[in-house]
Amino acid sequence: MGTVTFVDETTSGGRSAGWGIEVAEERLSVGELIRRRVFQEVAEYNARTPEVFQGLVQPKDAERVLNGYAMRTRRRIDPEAQTELALAAFAGNGFLVLVGDRQVTDLEEEVELPLGTEVVFLKLVPLVGG
Repeated sequence: MGTVTFVDETTSGGRSAGWGIEVAEERLSVGELIRRRVFQEVAEYNARTPEVFQGLVQPKDAERVLNGYAMRTRRRIDPEAQTELALAAFAGNGFLVLVGDRQVTDLEEEVELPLGTEVVFLKLVPLVGG
């Protein structure tokens, strides 16, 4: 069993400290990596229900704020619905996924997960006025 570290970056240069999850498999599909990441962040949010959700994609009924997404009402987030939003965002180029130094583009693609693998989610920031 090893740890996969998830890191968020933006095209404007921001980078999160990263956080890890334990993974027993040596290979996983990109879609499964996204699903596990989303399920973990939703579980952590639902355990505390803070005012701001810091996740990969914006939940429905939330608005973007400086450090995440402000929930209009404090409520539990459905991990399945949030996963669907994340998979759709990936398919629509809302973010890129890099495993090690390699960009992956297909949800079905299986990637090797040696010890200490870093998975970067590069969130694309829309241009202002363009």
